[in-house]
Amino acid sequence: MSGPLETLIKALKRLPGVGEKTAARYAYYILNANRDEVQDLVSSIRKVREKLRLCSTCFNLTDVDPCTICSDPRRDAGRICVVESPLDLMAVEKASHFKGVYHVLHGVLSPLDAIGPDEIRLRDLIDRVEKGELSEVILALNPTVEGEATAAYIGDRLKKMGISVSRIAYGIPVGGSLEYADPLTLTRALQNRRDF
Repeated sequence: MSGPLETLIKALKRLPGVGEKTAARYAYYILNANRDEVQDLVSSIRKVREKLRLCSTCFNLTDVDPCTICSDPRRDAGRICVVESPLDLMAVEKASHFKGVYHVLHGVLSPLDAIGPDEIRLRDLIDRVEKGELSEVILALNPTVEGEATAAYIGDRLKKMGISVSRIAYGIPVGGSLEYADPLTLTRALQNRRDF
């Protein structure tokens, strides 16, 4: 294998979820793509690195500040959905149901990894809560040990401030099967049941 092709494969393998075979397929695709396609890819990567920054309000990735969500007057600024990452924000937005605003923590509490409240955007969330008139803070953190600990920590802090705090429900996904659900998912599904 040639040096530049091997270097490209090694670089592509650094992407999350990309192994040797996938990296090789991507590399050969790039090798065989026409010049314009490759230039578009290179240009897109360059623009993302040069133009994207964090919104000064919600800390989502954006090319304008404040971001389009925070500056949209049709959004309910009294409802903040707290998420771990910009990818989580995108997932909530894709569902097209939530019409409030967001706060991106850029991580969760993880004492084993030396990630405490000062290493995530928690102080910024507290500042937003102290400044604004909020009807609700919705914690939409992943159902991991760290996500649960972070949600509990934030919930305790905000409740002491007199803020209404809710947590997204967890349970069996639509189209899922009970026999394949893990015990924690089944427990959450039973705890979060509602009247039919």
